Amino acid sequence: MTYYSEHSKHLVSVDVIIFGFDESRLKVLIGRRQMDPGRGEWSLYGGFVSADESTDDAARRTLQELTGMKKVFIRQVGAFGQVDRDPGERVISIAYYALINVKDYSEKQRMEHKAEWTDISELPQLYSDHREMVRQAWKLMKQKMRTEPIGFNLLPDLFTLTQLQRLYEAVGGEPIDKRNFRKRIKDMDFIEKTDLIDKTTSKRGAYLYRFNKKVYSEDPTFKL
Repeated sequence: MTYYSEHSKHLVSVDVIIFGFDESRLKVLIGRRQMDPGRGEWSLYGGFVSADESTDDAARRTLQELTGMKKVFIRQVGAFGQVDRDPGERVISIAYYALINVKDYSEKQRMEHKAEWTDISELPQLYSDHREMVRQAWKLMKQKMRTEPIGFNLLPDLFTLTQLQRLYEAVGGEPIDKRNFRKRIKDMDFIEKTDLIDKTTSKRGAYLYRFNKKVYSEDPTFKL
């Protein structure tokens, strides 16, 4: 028996906004579109949802195919379904955003996919409504970073407090008072100071810190 035969059928796709943080800048991974319509235009990475997978599974598959990484923070942004958003066919896209450490993404893998890290403030014209996807994903990320420590997904395992502050400034789009920021960080037991010192920026160096997931899970209180 065939159900819903009286209704028109639509294609469903996923698009993934992959954020990275490098040299104090928030970046987005984009590439040239490899299919029509829009071949050659700058675009986010995505694909169609197969008949045997959920949209979440399709987004994770797309992310893994592009980066080779499995354990990545990824969350749904929402649905984009304007009638004329894709000139090829009626396509409804479910957008997701992911956070990765730029250094964990191999240069070989990036070059194979011809992907480019682009400063979020310098994004070129993107295919269809992809720029709006980035805007909404950035907004959701800002909100979530105020109440959950998701920003550590963008940092290496060991980081300085200056790196951490610059991350929050890059995501928030505005400067943060250094003294107040460090005072709040000091009150968070799950941000641990190590005995290691980073001397890449000065002779004196700066202590390296790390995020302790176990301590945070025991007292998940976070607010910046």
